[in-house]
Amino acid sequence: MSNRIILPRLLEVGAGASRKAPEILTALGCRKPLIITDRMMVQLGYVGTLQAVLSEAGLDSDLFADTLPEPTEASIIAGVDKVKAGRYDSIIALGGGSPIDSAKAISILGKFGGQMRDYKFPRDVSEQGLPIIAIPTTAGTGSEVTRFTIITDADKDEKMLCVGLGFMPVAALVDYELTLSLPARVTADTGIDALTHAIEAYVSAKANPYSDSQALAAMRLIGPNLRRAYHTPDDREAREAMMLGSTLAGVAFSAASVALVHGMSRPIGAFFHVPHGLSNAMLLPKVTAFSLDSAPERYADCARAIGAALQSDDNATANSKLLAELRALNQELKVPSPAEFGIEKERYFELRTTMAEQALASGSPGNNPRVPTVDELIELYAAVWNQE
Repeated sequence: MSNRIILPRLLEVGAGASRKAPEILTALGCRKPLIITDRMMVQLGYVGTLQAVLSEAGLDSDLFADTLPEPTEASIIAGVDKVKAGRYDSIIALGGGSPIDSAKAISILGKFGGQMRDYKFPRDVSEQGLPIIAIPTTAGTGSEVTRFTIITDADKDEKMLCVGLGFMPVAALVDYELTLSLPARVTADTGIDALTHAIEAYVSAKANPYSDSQALAAMRLIGPNLRRAYHTPDDREAREAMMLGSTLAGVAFSAASVALVHGMSRPIGAFFHVPHGLSNAMLLPKVTAFSLDSAPERYADCARAIGAALQSDDNATANSKLLAELRALNQELKVPSPAEFGIEKERYFELRTTMAEQALASGSPGNNPRVPTVDELIELYAAVWNQE
């Protein structure tokens, strides 16, 4: 049985990679990019630096800086309109997962029209929009190397998973120096997001030898360095390892898909506006405990890869250490439970059935080693409430 692996055409990895944007655009035959980003990237000076580099190379660029965290279709409409009205030959997506996801959606809608729900899973989107050069500024989402985007349908409070070759950037510039200014909260949430990508890709029913190799490499990078990057933001070695680990985890889950954590995470984000990485972190220990017995060897490999278990530990010992490590990581990185985050308990429990149904409908839980029923999902949402 063969496996199809989809990757960006060009990858530039390492310190200063983001400054290679002019060379990448030239290699792709592009000269008029639209930069899609958010206001924080403007305030931090990243946009100004990028535009100066482009200008020095004789490349004109335009800017759309109004993307929002956890993007909705409404939040990207102005960007879609800008693409339709302009003569852009490419998009540079600069920022965390939200600007990159927004850019992917704008690329497709700007060229082909329609509504985002027209493109949601199970549709396989093969249409090619404007070519995207992705420059991630967080070590977490891996969106720069994936064939996925997530856009919220605000009318239904549903995070729509959209999948296909059309959402894969043609190039990714992976520059860890852009993460040196990240605050601790973002470092923690995006870092656990990347760890979740790697673990879920490895235990996914769609895992394959290629995705396994990337997932294990990602875990070996993330496991020893997440705490270091959180506690010591200017630790360049840890930041570099986290950035590469995030990208490799993205490659892994793009090839193998994610599983139950992500399936349950999206409704929490859509209904309660919890950042994606944080909702993954809230869920990871409980979902891992739920799934463990259905893939003990795979989870034991994860425990060894992240450094929670010894190579000599048997599977049962390794898995016990894995659960202890995931709980300890959440505690040390101050990951709140839904209750501690401030979600209204009555509404959370009222929406458990709807969240469970949306989670299953996304398709991701079907990749889990243990595929839950709606009733089991409802129970899992309750168990996650205060992490008892």
